[in-house]
Amino acid sequence: SGRRVRTGPRDPALRKSRVCYDHLAGEMGVFLHDTMMERGWLAMDRDALSVTASGRAAFVRFGIDVQALSAQRRTMTRSCLDWSMRRHHLGGSLGQALLAGIRARGWAERIEGTRIMQFSQAGERNLKHWLRSG
Repeated sequence: SGRRVRTGPRDPALRKSRVCYDHLAGEMGVFLHDTMMERGWLAMDRDALSVTASGRAAFVRFGIDVQALSAQRRTMTRSCLDWSMRRHHLGGSLGQALLAGIRARGWAERIEGTRIMQFSQAGERNLKHWLRSG
């Protein structure tokens, strides 16, 4: 069946978790952003999003080379408006590194031919555990 699956704004799987360029979006992306803000890992400084010292430590424990990201030309942290949630998720090189880490751990995988990121139950649990314990 070489038929392409059409997904759109009303597709529940797409609304739950998807790729936005190279970072996580949808309910899971917004949840990730909001939790990192609540934990104080990210802070809004005027109009810019920045990584705090506690955030830096949590991301390093997750295996992200924050130092290398901050040396890149690409913006490290960027708020990206989520079309299905009408709230923000995390873009920039940190958003990309987080999604890469989630995929590398096997917590979620991209469904071929779509933008859907499918989290396993264990993957969702592990992500929430990391966000709690950081």
